[in-house]
Amino acid sequence: MKHKSCSVSKTQWREREAYELSNGAIRLVTLTGGGHLARFSLAYDDPPVSPLWTPPWETIEPYNYRAGRHASRYGSLTEGKLLSGLAGHSICLDYFGSPSVEEAQQGLSQHGEAPSVRWVAGRPRVTTREASLKMRARLPAARLDLDREITICGDEPMVYFRETVTNLAKADHFFHWTQHVTLGPPFLTPKEVTVSLPGTRGMTFPHGYDEGKALLRSGEAFAWPEAPKNSGGTVDLSRPLSQEGLGLVAGVLLDANTDVGFIAAVNDRLNLLIAYCFRCADFPWVAIWEENRAVAAVPWCNRTVALGLEFGTTPLPVPRRENFIAGGPLFGVPTTTHVPARGRKTVRYAALLAKTPPRFTHVEKISFEGESILISGGPKDGPIRVKASRLRELFD
Repeated sequence: MKHKSCSVSKTQWREREAYELSNGAIRLVTLTGGGHLARFSLAYDDPPVSPLWTPPWETIEPYNYRAGRHASRYGSLTEGKLLSGLAGHSICLDYFGSPSVEEAQQGLSQHGEAPSVRWVAGRPRVTTREASLKMRARLPAARLDLDREITICGDEPMVYFRETVTNLAKADHFFHWTQHVTLGPPFLTPKEVTVSLPGTRGMTFPHGYDEGKALLRSGEAFAWPEAPKNSGGTVDLSRPLSQEGLGLVAGVLLDANTDVGFIAAVNDRLNLLIAYCFRCADFPWVAIWEENRAVAAVPWCNRTVALGLEFGTTPLPVPRRENFIAGGPLFGVPTTTHVPARGRKTVRYAALLAKTPPRFTHVEKISFEGESILISGGPKDGPIRVKASRLRELFD
């Protein structure tokens, strides 16, 4: 459907079923297989660059994964079902991390059912001012429904998200809710990208990294952005891809006193910024995952470069039993959320793209003024102003 500059259309992305939302400023592609946001680019860029990660392997619709047929390409069910369809920004729900052995025997894969089931799209809505698409994922094992509404407005370089989890059970449900935003080439390159977020304290992953290729020491607290290296000293997590052949996972607590919770990344060669804005009360944690040609197993094959900036309710992708039984709050902050029996819980967040002026290398703060977002860099940089007519809805 189309109206003036806003449109929602059915399309394909790498031979997979998808929808594209576009206006005069941006284009966003979302997949029905897993609900992944596969591509996000400025409409006027030539050539268009999407900061979101595209896997270097051919993907399929994840709900079509069968271990007997696909394990040799994507790995066993525990991770392979997810990896068979993974792209860009995915959602982890109702757990963040690996399933238990018993859960995997029942067909569950990495990061819960949401990123692997088929999402059903409703009829797009297009008016003179905006366009929106509603999608639903049913999670039968968790007994949850997940509804997502994606909205674009006029010629704003913004995408607004509204997500609602409905509990179909007669008991309260405690769970994880993480937005697994993953960046990749050509946006993600060594020495050209700076990551920004209002981080305070952090904790490195307690279980090292796949195949023993860990850049960071395991299970150690640190102050953002300097994390402890396995080889001694520290590494600045705001400057990704420091050492090829290694990977990392770490969780960072955001400053609850900040006006706007955010993750942001700037490529100073492309003069391109991507950012997500949200309430820290909804998503107090950011998990950082970096794969820098470390893992040899399929489908990674030592060829994958990716950076996850995963804002959510949970700091680290440990198995659910470990989080619920042995984990509990970290730094005094809960690591789960809940939805009441037969109840609902709704969150909102937004994503944006913007061109940056020369020598604008990082984001210090994101705030809003009227119907605009102000993105502040260093003391010598004036703020970037981005039109955002619905931003206040996130914080009311």
